[in-house]
Amino acid sequence: MTQMGTASLDGPVQHGVTTMDAVKKAADEYNKIGEAAAAAGIQQFLHDERFEMSKVDGRLTYEVLLELLDARLVKMQFQMSAMRVVGDPVMYFTKYPGRFISMHLQGVDLKAPVSAGMRAPGVAVGKDSLDWPKIFTAAKTGGVKNYFVEQSWDLTVPGVAYLKTLNV
Repeated sequence: MTQMGTASLDGPVQHGVTTMDAVKKAADEYNKIGEAAAAAGIQQFLHDERFEMSKVDGRLTYEVLLELLDARLVKMQFQMSAMRVVGDPVMYFTKYPGRFISMHLQGVDLKAPVSAGMRAPGVAVGKDSLDWPKIFTAAKTGGVKNYFVEQSWDLTVPGVAYLKTLNV
């Protein structure tokens, strides 16, 4: 085993907001986990779920964590379906080169309306509104080494077919 990830850090979130003390505590704890993992030859990485998508002091917790987590000890896994909240992956990959190790690929149609509290309807990779060649090019700068198609089977089949047509 060379990599080990965590879906989300533990921290209190109320109405989409957390505290800077909670973010700092979570980052300190995760840096220690990353240090122990590194000593065992394992690269630790963080996925982005509920806590990371909260706000802290008017900022996205995800961005604050990128500043607080030790870049050598903790890499990131970018969840494409979270980009409606987290933001543009190309921006992250270029702003934080080498900080990412993997991506969860999902089709995202940024033009599709989303009702409050609801997710956007699922769409296959390549049938969405994303510029995948641009994303994959930036992902190289970000350090991404592993890509996982994470969708239902009926969306995975056409998504993988599309991905096979790319030359990036």
